[in-house]
Amino acid sequence: MAGDAVLMSGLAATLEGVQGGGVAAQQRFAGLRQPWQSSHALLAIPVVLILVITVVDIRSPADVHLGPALVIAPAITASFAGPRLTGFIGVLALAAQAIIGVFHGGLATMNHVVQLVTIAVLAVLVVFLSAVRERRSRQLAQVRSVAEAAQHVLLWPLPDRIGPLQVACLYLAAEDEAQIGGDLYAATRTEHGARLMIGDVRGKGLPAIGEAALLLGAFREAAHQHTTLPTLAAGLEQSVARYLTDFEPEDEAGERFATTLLLEIPDEDPVTRLTSCGHPPPLLLRPGEAVTVLVHPAPPLGVGPTAPEDYTLDVFSFESGYTLLLYTDGVMERDPAGGFYPFTERAAQWTDASPETLLHHIRRDLLAHTGGRLDDDAALIAIRRTTAPHPSRRHGRIIHRSRHGSATSQ
Repeated sequence: MAGDAVLMSGLAATLEGVQGGGVAAQQRFAGLRQPWQSSHALLAIPVVLILVITVVDIRSPADVHLGPALVIAPAITASFAGPRLTGFIGVLALAAQAIIGVFHGGLATMNHVVQLVTIAVLAVLVVFLSAVRERRSRQLAQVRSVAEAAQHVLLWPLPDRIGPLQVACLYLAAEDEAQIGGDLYAATRTEHGARLMIGDVRGKGLPAIGEAALLLGAFREAAHQHTTLPTLAAGLEQSVARYLTDFEPEDEAGERFATTLLLEIPDEDPVTRLTSCGHPPPLLLRPGEAVTVLVHPAPPLGVGPTAPEDYTLDVFSFESGYTLLLYTDGVMERDPAGGFYPFTERAAQWTDASPETLLHHIRRDLLAHTGGRLDDDAALIAIRRTTAPHPSRRHGRIIHRSRHGSATSQ
């Protein structure tokens, strides 16, 4: 029942966000309906072209006919303006052809009649195509607006600061018109620190949004109800299992799952507690180096166990000045030659950067590596501890993992 309530609340929030995004969409459409600031500046091109063709044709011998070339003017206009301006240029082209006809034997000649009819038909066709293009542009703007609204509802922007932590996040969608897909992240403030989640639902784009919405809603509710990460992971597994029972297609039975990384970062202790459900381990950036954190993952959510004792709690040192980099497997992209993006080596170059600057460097470097396009969604979170914990509560640099919440230090 708790999982159903979480699901319903998450879907309700999504609908409210999409409705709110409609206001933003209307504002964008208003801008699309009034493109005159840019199109009027370019309007000089077809106007000058009509004048040049008209003057040259009038001064040319009678057996030279440049009038049909006037149709180029509305065709050019359609590339940057709407149907109204395109139609206006089409009328100018017809008027120019009429003037040419007057100077070359009159409008009653069969040649000029055919030219006028031809220009009129082609101009009408160009105006029609311009109207179709403008309508599709508006539909595309609406889709983008709704996608942005859904992203803001599902993936709430993470705060820049959570206690002693500086936080920055980045989402790169693989699909051109999608602002959100199967990758997800969330963070919440607890009584003694912060809890964060990053995950990757199987699939990408719109088909994965349902599972992502459920998992995000379940985490935001359950993160304040469970005392340890293993019990939190077990609660999320139960929510995902209930969702798949109700909504998983029969032909995809057993194929829908989500890898998840759960973290708990206390304000005072210089450590990070972590439970992995089949998710790639984070990178720990220390001065001059980047190391992969050793984790002991359980199976992904949706195919794994449901008892807290089946999940492992890994604990490691997280000192002041260190940066923790969480990511999804979409970062491991190939370049055109087939080589994987050297994520650890590149991240080690920017260990002293702020979280926002670090993600800026990685985004630019990753897109350059892949030629500007990703094959899979990618999400990253950079977390930097900026305030040293209390000296009396410092731990050793490495803390062994244990099951269900216990840990020993060295």
